[in-house]
Amino acid sequence: MARRRRSRRPATRQSGLQVNVQGLDELRDRLEELGPEYRAACFRALKEIAGTIVTDVQHNVHVDTGNLKRDVKARFHNNQLKAEIGWWQDDNDYAKTQELGTRRLPANPTLLPALEREKPHIAARIRDEIRRATPS
Repeated sequence: MARRRRSRRPATRQSGLQVNVQGLDELRDRLEELGPEYRAACFRALKEIAGTIVTDVQHNVHVDTGNLKRDVKARFHNNQLKAEIGWWQDDNDYAKTQELGTRRLPANPTLLPALEREKPHIAARIRDEIRRATPS
């Protein structure tokens, strides 16, 4: 009997949440016109928003071994004002199972609900950071 060959998976895989913000391209264009201090203010707001979402996920994620709670991270892309939140460790498959469920296991999502709880505060966080960057 022939043995089934396992496929090799890449060392780092992605299990994150992707949200597309409408009007982000226009915001980036306007920030370029206004100057680097406003772009920096938006990046500070982005870090605060992502940090809040990560903390929310850590408080609400299913805890078995604690890996999902410990390993949820935000990755930032400075030049794009972009953040990715999720798991990029070996717990990727388990994280997907918890977030999306399977035929036999119901979903126990934490990423999307965390984003939904933060969504009403996003505009205010950006506005506050831009106001702090505006000279009086």
